[in-house]
Amino acid sequence: MTKLETTPQSKPQSNAGANPAPLQRWVMAEQHATEAEALANSARIPVVLAELLLARGVNTAAAAFEFLNPDYDNLHDPLLMLGMSTAVERIEAAIERKEPILLYGDYDVDGTTAVVLLKTAIEMLGGEARFHVPHRLNEGYGVQSSVLETHFAEGVRLVITVDTGMRAFTEAETAARLGLDLIITDHHLPDAADAVPKALAILNPNQPNCAYPEKFLCGAAIAMKLSTALLMRRDPATTRSKTLPSFLKLAAIATIADAVPLRGENRTIAALGLRELRNPVGVGLRALFAAAALDPSARAITGFDVGFRLGPRINAAGRMDIASEVVELFTTRNQKRATELAAKLERLNSERRETEAIALKSIEHRLTTDPEIAASRLLVVDGQGWHRGVIGILASRVVERTAKPAIVVSIEDGLAHGSGRSVDGFHLLNALESCADLFTRFGGHAFAVGFLLPAATLPELKRRLALYAETHLAERSPEHLLKIHAELPLDRITPVLAGWIKKLEPTGHGNNEPVFVARAVRVTKPPRIMKVRHLRLELAKSSELNSASIGAIGWNLAQRALELGIREGSLIDIAYKIKENEHPDFGGLELMIAGFEISESKN
Repeated sequence: MTKLETTPQSKPQSNAGANPAPLQRWVMAEQHATEAEALANSARIPVVLAELLLARGVNTAAAAFEFLNPDYDNLHDPLLMLGMSTAVERIEAAIERKEPILLYGDYDVDGTTAVVLLKTAIEMLGGEARFHVPHRLNEGYGVQSSVLETHFAEGVRLVITVDTGMRAFTEAETAARLGLDLIITDHHLPDAADAVPKALAILNPNQPNCAYPEKFLCGAAIAMKLSTALLMRRDPATTRSKTLPSFLKLAAIATIADAVPLRGENRTIAALGLRELRNPVGVGLRALFAAAALDPSARAITGFDVGFRLGPRINAAGRMDIASEVVELFTTRNQKRATELAAKLERLNSERRETEAIALKSIEHRLTTDPEIAASRLLVVDGQGWHRGVIGILASRVVERTAKPAIVVSIEDGLAHGSGRSVDGFHLLNALESCADLFTRFGGHAFAVGFLLPAATLPELKRRLALYAETHLAERSPEHLLKIHAELPLDRITPVLAGWIKKLEPTGHGNNEPVFVARAVRVTKPPRIMKVRHLRLELAKSSELNSASIGAIGWNLAQRALELGIREGSLIDIAYKIKENEHPDFGGLELMIAGFEISESKN
């Protein structure tokens, strides 16, 4: 990639202890002019769309058609997954023998929807499916031996984990000792040695020797695969025509909310599921839509709706209360109960936002007044009694504001519970591993970690992490990277082109919404400030004197416009996304501003 420019997003605060605002660096994606022209001609698509597809590894007309037109034929056969046949046969035997089956899930969107899918399938076949979703604060993540022992005493002989289990080595030994058959369905990576727990069957495309083509399914998608494999044995026609489309709704929500790469089969699951969400049949799903003020009869549900409206409400149960109520919401047939549960999720999400806002205000105060924190390359911020369900979100907020790796710690009853998020190029788990002797437990990956340690040890952790960061981040200035996917002058934006680009949706992790750049764009009217922080510009679509204009919205960019002195007649370079405003009075195409600079070009 080629660096375009490095610019300060805003001026440093006057407070001497404040963190200066991080730089925003525009980075141009590698371009493929010759290949894009060839693909555009063979696939009969616009050149700019061909460029975007090439960046996603799509380089033939056939692959382009498949990417732009997701279809049920693009879904892989569940039986390709290692362990699937064994799992199906054992579940069928349990149903035949009237054995209760325990589904052991997780407390996030992925885990709870996975439980719903598998529970529904087993009950459709006449089986009994019990479930256990851990309490985040009381139990924490993962399978617990004590829960297995309790359910064994109650007559369970088959346990199926969903979205968890790949690191449950001790718990798998407990299951074997008790005489429990264990089926693990999970998408998390095995440990570095490729070791897997002892189980009757493991369904995970990432396990050794699994030939399943899509390696990045979320937990609910794997549960959907197992569910459809079970149902296909009983009634293939109905499963294909009715059940699979229904299951794709929840699988799509989990796929988008769990931020797995939206490529390959994941893209198909998300796209088809969003299409099916136009018709939410279940009372629970309809109640959730109503609580989130979404009306699928008025407009199509988008990936944004799932990621920022549905997902947070479902996750709020696990963060703030009892996630098992999500399972009840999606399985109840009682309209009154569904409405009550959806209203509770709405309330919990509001509580989550309020709790998060209070803690974030305290954190931001420290970021702007504490010189030691301001000078740190890796931020560790702790607070007494901060809700453990939101510290991961808080860490993400700090990274967004500072462009530095950040760890937020909640101190409670002498224990320090931490959650961290990182930036490109800094492996946060490696940082924790350099302090491994301090933790009661810890885990995660390059970009996200969690840990527990005695609160008295926290100062030593801060000291060691500061030394580690000084070594590994010494040559790096905090900066936000803005990746520009293609150059697109504003006069080339038409409703037809916007329609083609819309076919890239749903966008998300691994299939980012495209960001374009246009240079030397003239501001045709005085900038308008909206609600103090936001900005609206009118921009000429070409250099012609009486050129048509297009509106552009910049969230939280009003101050930036003031700093640059942008006024009517200014020439700017603008990084933007293409949006369609659905407001009845202001509808039409507009730009979402990702960044802008005074242009160095001349009229």
